[in-house]
Amino acid sequence: MIQQSPEQLLHALLYLHEDMLSAALPTIERWTQAVSDDRQHIRYSLENLAHYVALRRHDLREIQDSLQPLGLSSLGRIESRVLPNLDAVINTLGHLSGYDNLTPEQPSLEDFSHGRQLLDRETDAVLGALPDNRRVRIMVTMPSHAAKDAHFVRQLVEHGMDIARINCAHDSPDDWADMIKNIRVAESLAGRKVKIAMDLVGPKVRTADIVQPDGNRVHIGDVIFLTCDTQSVVDDYPDAIQVRCTTPDVIPQIHCGDKVWFDDGKIGTVVEAKIANGLVLRVTHASKNGDKLKAEKGINFPDSQVMLETLSDKDKADLDFVVKHADIVNYSFVQTVDDVKLLQSEIAKRQPEHPIALVLKIETALAVRNLPELIAAAMSQQPVGVMIARGDLAVEIGYERLAEMQEEILWMCEAAHVPVIWATQVLENLAKKGRPSRSEVTDAAMSERAEAVMLNKGDYILRAVDILDGILARMHSHQSKKDSRLRALQSW
Repeated sequence: MIQQSPEQLLHALLYLHEDMLSAALPTIERWTQAVSDDRQHIRYSLENLAHYVALRRHDLREIQDSLQPLGLSSLGRIESRVLPNLDAVINTLGHLSGYDNLTPEQPSLEDFSHGRQLLDRETDAVLGALPDNRRVRIMVTMPSHAAKDAHFVRQLVEHGMDIARINCAHDSPDDWADMIKNIRVAESLAGRKVKIAMDLVGPKVRTADIVQPDGNRVHIGDVIFLTCDTQSVVDDYPDAIQVRCTTPDVIPQIHCGDKVWFDDGKIGTVVEAKIANGLVLRVTHASKNGDKLKAEKGINFPDSQVMLETLSDKDKADLDFVVKHADIVNYSFVQTVDDVKLLQSEIAKRQPEHPIALVLKIETALAVRNLPELIAAAMSQQPVGVMIARGDLAVEIGYERLAEMQEEILWMCEAAHVPVIWATQVLENLAKKGRPSRSEVTDAAMSERAEAVMLNKGDYILRAVDILDGILARMHSHQSKKDSRLRALQSW
């Protein structure tokens, strides 16, 4: 490591400071023009996000390595306060190098804390008030029996559920209404508010009818014919497993050589040929003894930029119910600013006075690339949060990139002062089988850096809520976002 002098560091950071402000200015002007009258308080957040995006175009590692021996901030926790943090370091370097005349004023304590206060404000607006014993909220997916079992719902609230998630892909509006009735009774008895979040289904591509000539398992080397019509026959592949796709519009957008995954990545294939009525897929990934391919399982196309209508007729019909009964709408498979604007316009038709909070579910590589723009478009009109939907996202970008991308999404959202929901397979074994794996306990502990954690349904969900509540309460004294908190250690 080559240690730079305070003077060298000062000039390097002054250059970065000027470049950041210059690069961010057009973005700030564009984003802030769209902010509604009642959302003017988020202008600072949009500016901070634009500054963060502009600054992170640069590789700052050498500067970080030189700042640390001087006892200065290495800029590693700059997300919520980009300009104040940078100004503070530059100001101190000016004192150390004797160039005080080149530096901005030392930021105030209020400047440093303002970003975190805005994050707390937006988190409260989207996810509800802070629990008594922890910083992170717990979201739980409602099983079907929550519509009939009021006692079960009361137990969930008593054990620590802060947000109830209802997935519009399952059950009916009558069932949803019964679930919500039970939740409202439970929150009244508990003396605290429980937010209700409802997922729109979105353009989730799934398997429908399946015709398998022999057996019921898929093995490496097998052929799958993905079509919109199971009556079709591929003469050159008489033993092909025929699978009907629920979304016909997707087939023309896929090309030879593209990867296609089934059932959250359990079965991997590559497009070997395109014919008039479908895709011929060769299986490249499956377990040693093969995997069952079932109906109603998701299909992912990570190599293809699939563009589908994000709001189906069902979504629009469900939205009529959602805006009347829910606190939050979870937007599945949002990818572009136009997607955000479409949902906002549909919400405005139904609820023009006080727009419902919006959670953007990040599930594709395109959504990741567009994340700053998606956040800016959404938060200009209503309270907004982001869900890291790790199931589909892992398949879409590759499992090996998931951890890295999860970190970057957390950073980007903190820079925008918007809350993050850490979702998919949190304490999955515990919720379903009654006993957690060691790795998922670590994952649950790391989730303290988000503002909410989502648990899926399972026979042992009450125990999962209990254990997650305890993990998050203990981690709160050790970790706050990226900051390690130096509580006195008790183990030695």
